[in-house]
Amino acid sequence: MNGPQAGDRISEYVLVEMVGAGSFGQVWKARHHVWKEEIVAIKVPTDSQFVRNLQKEGCTIHGLRHKNIVRAIGLDPYAETPYLVMEFVDGLSLEGWIKRYREGMPVRTAHRILRGILEGLEHAHANGVIHRDIKPANILIAGGKEKPVEELGVDDVKVTDFGLGRVGEVTANSIMQSGSLLAEDGKNISGTIAYMAPEQRDGEATDARSDLYAVGIVLFELITGQRPSGSDMPSHLREALPPWIDPVFARLYTRRERRFPGAADVLRAIGQSEARPVSAATIPTVPTVPAIPVNRVPGARPISGGACPSCRAPIEAGDNFCISCGKQLTATLRKCPQCGGYPESDDRFCIHCGGELMATGG
Repeated sequence: MNGPQAGDRISEYVLVEMVGAGSFGQVWKARHHVWKEEIVAIKVPTDSQFVRNLQKEGCTIHGLRHKNIVRAIGLDPYAETPYLVMEFVDGLSLEGWIKRYREGMPVRTAHRILRGILEGLEHAHANGVIHRDIKPANILIAGGKEKPVEELGVDDVKVTDFGLGRVGEVTANSIMQSGSLLAEDGKNISGTIAYMAPEQRDGEATDARSDLYAVGIVLFELITGQRPSGSDMPSHLREALPPWIDPVFARLYTRRERRFPGAADVLRAIGQSEARPVSAATIPTVPTVPAIPVNRVPGARPISGGACPSCRAPIEAGDNFCISCGKQLTATLRKCPQCGGYPESDDRFCIHCGGELMATGG
């Protein structure tokens, strides 16, 4: 399948310039052939095997009507050049903004962007759509090229690229088979895997919480300018953060059963205004067995939760560290040899980097 060129006409639109490309297709800025002021984005597959995915993406976003989700305008997977016409967002992706702020964005702006992502996902999840590919490159910020960072608002955030949304369960193996991670065409694929929840990488069924895991990684990048590594919290890399950030991150970037149940729960935890941040103490925790006194012996682990022996905050079975005060809870730690993170004793893959772990030891 040959790619289109500037000046080509697709449906009612004339292609102006290519604004994005990946292993699955291209995205073009296009202008209506009569109403010149009408600007859209057109996605075209560059390989015939991805035409069906284009059709499914179009059908998925057509049913999603929300200010924080890129709107579908037209679709024809059977045209000579199959296409999906979408709302054009004039600005940078969140990936571009994170590169501008290598040590983290202003917290108030990060808070607004996080709200925009979560509000879009809340609508998608309520309509039965799991995105499955949340990452900064798939978050567009309207007006982002020129607008001052302090003026970026919740309504400027647009979630896009629902290409995996209703395509079915996508495992790491099936994605890797689409292209080599070391080849030029595989760069977007490797980026996708970096944001995948552990259950998604392991080929298990996904749900709304799988998207929230990726949101946790995005939150860490917004605040610190880099992806999380090992057991780092945002406050380990940046001082004087509001008290809600670490606990919210900890409830996102964790095992599925410990994550927030849905985007609405995260929105309640972060509050409506960064000017009045939610106290960490008000962030709901995953229900556990009522706290019990911890009389720890070397190497012992809490059996069914309990209380941190240092700060008395609730802890859960399998915790290596207290997420409130950082105290080490076990004498012997299992450490991932690839990223330095601390997986649990029965994990097959590292919760932090996805690397395969030995059956015993590190």
